[in-house]
Amino acid sequence: MLKSEILKQITTPISAPAFPRGPYRFHNREYLNIIYRTDLEALRKIVPEPLELDVPYVRFEMMAMPDTTGLGAYTECGQAIPVRFNGVEGDYLHMMYLDNEPAIAVGRESSAYPKKLGSPKLFVDSDTLVGTLKYGTLPVATATMGYKHAPLGLKEAYKQIARPNFMLKIIQGYDGNPRICELICAENTNITIHEAWTGSARLQLFSHALAPLSDLPVLEIISASHILTDLTLGTPKIVYDYLSDN
Repeated sequence: MLKSEILKQITTPISAPAFPRGPYRFHNREYLNIIYRTDLEALRKIVPEPLELDVPYVRFEMMAMPDTTGLGAYTECGQAIPVRFNGVEGDYLHMMYLDNEPAIAVGRESSAYPKKLGSPKLFVDSDTLVGTLKYGTLPVATATMGYKHAPLGLKEAYKQIARPNFMLKIIQGYDGNPRICELICAENTNITIHEAWTGSARLQLFSHALAPLSDLPVLEIISASHILTDLTLGTPKIVYDYLSDN
């Protein structure tokens, strides 16, 4: 293969790429978000500088994505931490678990989403919206919320979905030292909110060495939301380079 052709590729293997070229549009993406108060010192050990903490909150999020251009159908969950960067409010994405190999690959390679393989599920059990996560065969998280108990304002739902996401991009060089070490920011775009609800919620986190969500313990449930939306993943950008003097 000629060099000019190699430079047109976006990932490997060349004859069967791990994922197609974006943009990636999500139709009927369903969120279960639970914001909870956790231990401030535990957060300080996790959130990288120069991001700043205002409140000791974590957002546990479950996302069912039945129709994603190029990636198909999958479910994802993880933890996001409210932060500020240069006066801009957003969320630091701490860890994410999902059941779709192309989405894992594109998230890590083309951006900096901290994705790992897991088995999340989002479903309705009688009158309860339920989110579960297993790592291997073991339970890691169980989230429950009353199903469509009270409407949530569409502006508030939009605000939740449109918050900037901050992520660490770390790629090791061949000498064992970081070759890339950056703080990345990405935002969802072209957002359409179809439905939004709120209600009573609970969250249980179980200890697991390789899926340590419980290192940020649940001390108090602050709020919960159930949102159905269409959106497009925005283009990530570098906002801080740890290997630069700037």
